[in-house]
Amino acid sequence: MGILQPHERHRRRPGALGLKKSGTGAPGTGAPGTCARAVVVHSLGHAEAALAAAAALKAPVTLMSGPGAAGYAGPDWFLSVVRQAKARHPGVEAAAILDCAEAPGRALAALRRGAQAIRLGGNAKARARVAAIALALGARIDDTRYALLDLAGATDPERAVREFLKGRP
Repeated sequence: MGILQPHERHRRRPGALGLKKSGTGAPGTGAPGTCARAVVVHSLGHAEAALAAAAALKAPVTLMSGPGAAGYAGPDWFLSVVRQAKARHPGVEAAAILDCAEAPGRALAALRRGAQAIRLGGNAKARARVAAIALALGARIDDTRYALLDLAGATDPERAVREFLKGRP
């Protein structure tokens, strides 16, 4: 385990690498009847593979942390991974979303550290307060429904992301 990789026990193991739906909000952008796509990254290598694949396809990509990563890895870890990957692939249009589970305190910490998009579940009143703070900081709570590619266990992450972004499972 490296410093830019979360501890193994905190990764969600999907059983088989593949697509999942995430979120409960309005459908994402894209063709009618489709959902937006996001790649769940668990390391700097995953983020770099996703950006390399997006660069090869000249396509935008959304990087998402693992579920609850704000709690087990911290916002600094995720923001550092994204910053380093973007520095190595500067021409790629990439969004990054940190999952804060149901922890408004973690969400506020992420916003203070510079997160531009977070996911937050749980108490509606607390969530509304965090959303107002996010808006004031120029950030947002992301409720988009995504088709997800979780790279946990991927043997060739870049290839998996290329196929995923092309619309192939």
